[in-house]
Amino acid sequence: MRRTVRALVTALAALPLALAVAPPAHAADPTTMTSGFYVDPNSSAKQWVAANAGDGRAPAIHTSLANTPTARWFGAWSGTIGTATGAYVGAADHADKLPVLVAYNIHLRDSCGGHSGGGASSPSAYATWIAQFAGGIANRPAVVVLEPDSLADYGCLNPTQVRERQGMISGALAEFNRQAPNTWVYLDAGNPGWVSAATMAQRLHEAGLRQARGFSLNVSNYYTTAQNTAYGNAVNSALAARYGYTKPFVVDTSRNGNGSNGEWCNAAGRRIGTPTQMGGGAEMLLWIKAPGESDGNCGVGTGSSAGQFLPEAAYRMIYGY
Repeated sequence: MRRTVRALVTALAALPLALAVAPPAHAADPTTMTSGFYVDPNSSAKQWVAANAGDGRAPAIHTSLANTPTARWFGAWSGTIGTATGAYVGAADHADKLPVLVAYNIHLRDSCGGHSGGGASSPSAYATWIAQFAGGIANRPAVVVLEPDSLADYGCLNPTQVRERQGMISGALAEFNRQAPNTWVYLDAGNPGWVSAATMAQRLHEAGLRQARGFSLNVSNYYTTAQNTAYGNAVNSALAARYGYTKPFVVDTSRNGNGSNGEWCNAAGRRIGTPTQMGGGAEMLLWIKAPGESDGNCGVGTGSSAGQFLPEAAYRMIYGY
């Protein structure tokens, strides 16, 4: 009851502002319904520490990584998706904490990069999957980052595939608004080194940004928070000039402590950034990519697969070497 009352008060209080910035159909604030961000008890870092308590790297990984709220990624590996998201947000709700989830199953996923290629077998299969994803969350509070790279990674798609992708994203937003009214959804907008702010503003708008809470930046990349804030503000300037609205944005700070060296795939010499928090130049600074999890068979992760936990890479990232 406490959360329900708080959500109702928040929704009513936020209504005039929400109308001014073209919100989704609801205005619930999941951050006021919870007492902080959720720490995944089954994160790759926690699992590795539990299995390797005698390893000399374990104390640092435990202290610096395993207890920082970090997003849980969901895809084909997650099994029955509604059951998986329901269990995760249910555990977070039981703890009165706010979970961050990443939906990563778009059709033709990572079509240019290739290291994380795959995704749903068709646009219709994705529509079914994402509807079940949202249904699993239901009315519990959550934050969702929707399909990292999907709007920046147009270079290997033909015009028909681009239109299909826009439809998949806008359809996903409709499902969250319908089924998960206490979820804030952020469309992924790449990073400052990928697509111009004006182009990204157009892509976000065409994919249905008006229906979302906002957009996410720097997922699985290394650009500084200041660089992302400048880029996010530029995207909003373009949105305002062309479409008459702006949106909040969040920044992935999990690996941006040393900034970018121009490499995106398991770059050497990177460092963890500001832990998950509200504010900090954006609506939230979030650990979206889990530090220590490989980007694929590349860089300091040569021989690994995307998502595999690499303890030596994690340890070095804590200290920035």
